[in-house]
Amino acid sequence: MLRASGCRLPGVRVLIIEDNLALRHNMAVAFEAEGHVADFAADGPGGLQLALQTCPDVVVLDLGLPGMDGVRVCEQLRARADRHVPVLMLTARDALKDKLDGFAAGADDYLTKPFAEAELLARCQALSVRHRAGTRHRLQIGSLCIDRRLGIATRQEQALNLHQTPFRILLELAEAWPGTLTRSQLIARLWGDAAPDSDPLRTHLYLLRQALDKPFATPMLETVHGVGFRLVADQ
Repeated sequence: MLRASGCRLPGVRVLIIEDNLALRHNMAVAFEAEGHVADFAADGPGGLQLALQTCPDVVVLDLGLPGMDGVRVCEQLRARADRHVPVLMLTARDALKDKLDGFAAGADDYLTKPFAEAELLARCQALSVRHRAGTRHRLQIGSLCIDRRLGIATRQEQALNLHQTPFRILLELAEAWPGTLTRSQLIARLWGDAAPDSDPLRTHLYLLRQALDKPFATPMLETVHGVGFRLVADQ
């Protein structure tokens, strides 16, 4: 099993969708050596079918796949699965556009080849233990309701007009609720190591507040001075 601070962590069921046989084999050996259970697919359609049938704890998804590329597989998984299955996008491409395309399709994390096996294992373990793994698509905090699959949010049954990045900020804060996320944590989760040079959160947080709080009597987005940001239930 993977270990952190001397503690034994539970194994995860991982689905590896990768067309490179040698790489697929090496990843399987690494996962199984740590007590995890690995399943495999070598093309997009087969991987999507397995993901929908078995609902693994984590999907390791290559971007360049025969039959259906990783972006399309991820989009279809988000549209058709009845719960959230964490997806780690795995690819040789490292351009910002490729990362943004992956995240826009619903990927949870992104790892560029070549990579260290220890980092792959650690990222998959982290994804598997996040509380949203295996949960249904609807997330409720007070009068706020977020549908992960549809990418929509409502408050007091009123639809919130949110563009992609403010919605992702809201989703990250909702998944961390009732905890607080620091500015650096939000930036890392939204942009990884490709964050814009200027303050990337300022405008998006303003737009989120305009949609989430301005039309209502009680604000839900709270700034914790010197720490970060969190959501406060309004009921």
